[in-house]
Amino acid sequence: MGQTLERWYAEGLQRRYGPEFRSAEASMGALLYAKAWGSLRDAALPNGITVSGGGLYLPNQGFPADRDVRAALQLDAPQSTVDVNLLFEPRFEVETLEESDEFLVYRDLDGIKRKFLKQMGIIPTPLEWIVTDRESWQSVKEQRLQPTRVKERLASDWPTLVELYRGRDYPLVLGGYPCGYFGTPAHLMGYERLFLSYVDQPDLVHDIQATFTELWINVFTEVLSEVEVDLFVFWEDVSCRSGPMISPAMVREFMIPYYRQMTGFLRSRGVKTVFVDTDGDCTELIPLFLEGGATGIYPMETGTGMDLVTIRRRFPDLQLMGGIPKERIGSAGKGIERLLEPVKTVVETGRYVPFADHSVTPDVSWEAFRGYRRSLNALCDMGESR
Repeated sequence: MGQTLERWYAEGLQRRYGPEFRSAEASMGALLYAKAWGSLRDAALPNGITVSGGGLYLPNQGFPADRDVRAALQLDAPQSTVDVNLLFEPRFEVETLEESDEFLVYRDLDGIKRKFLKQMGIIPTPLEWIVTDRESWQSVKEQRLQPTRVKERLASDWPTLVELYRGRDYPLVLGGYPCGYFGTPAHLMGYERLFLSYVDQPDLVHDIQATFTELWINVFTEVLSEVEVDLFVFWEDVSCRSGPMISPAMVREFMIPYYRQMTGFLRSRGVKTVFVDTDGDCTELIPLFLEGGATGIYPMETGTGMDLVTIRRRFPDLQLMGGIPKERIGSAGKGIERLLEPVKTVVETGRYVPFADHSVTPDVSWEAFRGYRRSLNALCDMGESR
């Protein structure tokens, strides 16, 4: 978070690079909200902005990327997302509708009207959605989701990127935000309208899923003809603190058939690792994700009831990332080894990449974070030596 990083700079983290804002990507997922963040480039980071580190694939949502923490602690390079547009083509023109010193109201690349509160700096709030009924869906489907328009969805410097990807020393991700079978329709319709549509307009939801499946498979066919990737990510955020936001029956009806289709395609192209990115407690949905062909989940938010050791015991072959309670890092002190005991247990079983289960909060000092990382690094080194 912005407030976290500004604290660390004040406490001794060397500002060699500063958070890096990027704006040249083709991917709409990488550039959504960039209009909002762009108004903050010359100011101190606002409290609520996400500064992306190693646990999140980049570029993503226009978030600035950290380089200083990584350099200071000699962390591995973060995951990188294949730069390809998985939403609308042509995209909407970004349009400022109203602006003051306090807020910005604008229409984003996905056609959604949003309000950004500059002082808080959190993700802009949608005011008007792009899909409100079957007619609005049919319009964007016909005009901006043609499944044969693939080349236009690649970055303008695609041949150069292909060479960079082939020589990389970091994990390369296909998919990610906003590519998912709960995440995408929720992004376009809003949660309330999507929940009602599951019951009132199931054919509309299925048409959205089928349309994106055809489009994405066409795009991924082009990408995978030139580039090998390390993993695929479904971005869902389908769970909250109390559990899934929709029932397992709805997941089975509206998501799993398309998971099977996508993961079957990916396996046929050599992509064996498929993660589901969802916050909250998704324990109840893990068997369904596995049934759909996923192989892993993250970020394993322990504060919502996800228990790392229990999940490993119930699903011994499940790949995991995350799982370290962010809210306890700052107060762990000399008890950091005890905090990391579940991590040690699961690291020894393999198929696990540990990191904080979401953005590190501002109550964590730079000294506390460095101590946590030293302990975690030592634990991971022990796991690798086994």
